[in-house]
Amino acid sequence: MEYRKLGQTDLNVSALCLGTMTFGEQNTQAEAFEQLDYALAQGINFVDTAEMYPVPPSPVTQGDTETIIGNWIQQRGLRDDFILATKIAGPADWLPHIRGGTRHTERHISEAIDTSLARLKTDYIDLYQLHWPDRNTNYFGELGYKHNPNEQATSIEETLRALDKAVKSGKIRHVGLSNETPWGVMSFIHAAKEYGLPRVVSVQNPYNLLNRTYEVGLAEVSIRESAGLLAYSPMAFGVLSGKYLSGLRPEKARLTLFERFTRYTSLQAEEATQAYVDLAKKHALSPAQMALAFVTQQPFVTSNIIGATSMAQLKENIASAEVTLSDELIKEIEAIHSANTNPCP
Repeated sequence: MEYRKLGQTDLNVSALCLGTMTFGEQNTQAEAFEQLDYALAQGINFVDTAEMYPVPPSPVTQGDTETIIGNWIQQRGLRDDFILATKIAGPADWLPHIRGGTRHTERHISEAIDTSLARLKTDYIDLYQLHWPDRNTNYFGELGYKHNPNEQATSIEETLRALDKAVKSGKIRHVGLSNETPWGVMSFIHAAKEYGLPRVVSVQNPYNLLNRTYEVGLAEVSIRESAGLLAYSPMAFGVLSGKYLSGLRPEKARLTLFERFTRYTSLQAEEATQAYVDLAKKHALSPAQMALAFVTQQPFVTSNIIGATSMAQLKENIASAEVTLSDELIKEIEAIHSANTNPCP
């Protein structure tokens, strides 16, 4: 397993990170424990979660993912053997069950951190991320930016000062962003420098063969500002494995169970996916491993967040760390991308 520096910190994280949003919904606690044990045994030292998880979000299950990880930490006693990341939710009218409406104010951040620490059964969080911005902007697949001059946004300075208190108290070690824009990342970096507050060390945004929008603006920011991408949805909700082609809906698969996930199900997505699957087979590669290897080897990526609902999937995904895509294959990927540019932004 390759390890990479997390921003300008002294932490080295594995090139693959274990995503956990299925724990407590599609995966039981026993299955989650098995995944965590196997991932660490294979050299993964980075685990990502969120207060909102599992997904799909629900007031009935909210927080269960962190609780499961906390139970594993308590039983295994391995807290110092891996790097733990979690996230605070942003404003959303569909999450009224979290603190009566989530924001990135000092009160919300303090309460969210304490609650996550309790569920995770740990004294510290290595990487604390803002799950999405506390301002009016475009994310979660929305391309067009519509400005709202009357928005009720929490200032970046207030958010960073609250996070600074948590760092100084030892509750969190570093700060990251998620679902952010180039303006947002640079604004956080500028504010940190101006006020002597914690500097952003990472950006967790979607990135995969069907959605390479991160390359426009943000990739340069990641490299020049040492705030690398933690790529989520590298398999585009499993679509890039090819298992949903021709209208197939495998039993217990995410898109079979939950109709709300439509980001990667358009006709354009299917056409592009078919081309990528055919290309992988041409080179005697697993389509899933080709898709994951493409993400992992990008120079602006710090870690690739993989997820799985079965051990077979997890083993295949982790094995992608040993796959290196040739220059010839990359050229063929680029040709497909040119013909099917970002069908699922």
